[in-house]
Amino acid sequence: MERFIKSWNTPRTRHIVYIVFMAIMLGWVIFRFAMIISENKMDVFNPSRGAAQNGIPVNTIVMQSQSGVLREPITVQNNRAYVSASRLDKLHRGSRVGNGEIVSISRDIDLNSGMHIVRTRGVSDGLQYAEYKTDGYFVPLYAIHNGTVMVAENNIATPRTVTVIHTDAENAMVDGLADGDIVILSKVDAGQSVKLVK
Repeated sequence: MERFIKSWNTPRTRHIVYIVFMAIMLGWVIFRFAMIISENKMDVFNPSRGAAQNGIPVNTIVMQSQSGVLREPITVQNNRAYVSASRLDKLHRGSRVGNGEIVSISRDIDLNSGMHIVRTRGVSDGLQYAEYKTDGYFVPLYAIHNGTVMVAENNIATPRTVTVIHTDAENAMVDGLADGDIVILSKVDAGQSVKLVK
């Protein structure tokens, strides 16, 4: 044991240990740099770099003016429903409601309720949905933020101001879009590079 301690304290032994330690440290640094370089080349290990170079993958819809059906909720009791003036233009005589239809819409306000009376035929009591057909550009409500939607222009997310004309629980018919506009459904910030998901 004494011999080992004496040999350990020699300058030559300390010098060898120092060289081995430095070689191990240098090998570890080279290994780490090699791993970082290989990860940067592979988007699998570095998705943020890939998104910055190729664009963030986004879901989209291509706008085309079309006929669509929006659904307006109304509560029916004894084939009668009460609606506010702001909702009156979404309901039309002959519109389908459940298994029945709307037969008349009062333009006069009912003095007892302060609402307009909508009469139906063949409709069960409870919450129902009046369907109405309309033509235009339809986007999901979640794609509209503060009166704007994001469109892809040259693979860049660009805000576009739209006017909401009609809505239901899921979709909105809007003005301010044209045929061929690509509306981004995913959450992105203005100016971000995007990659369209087919």
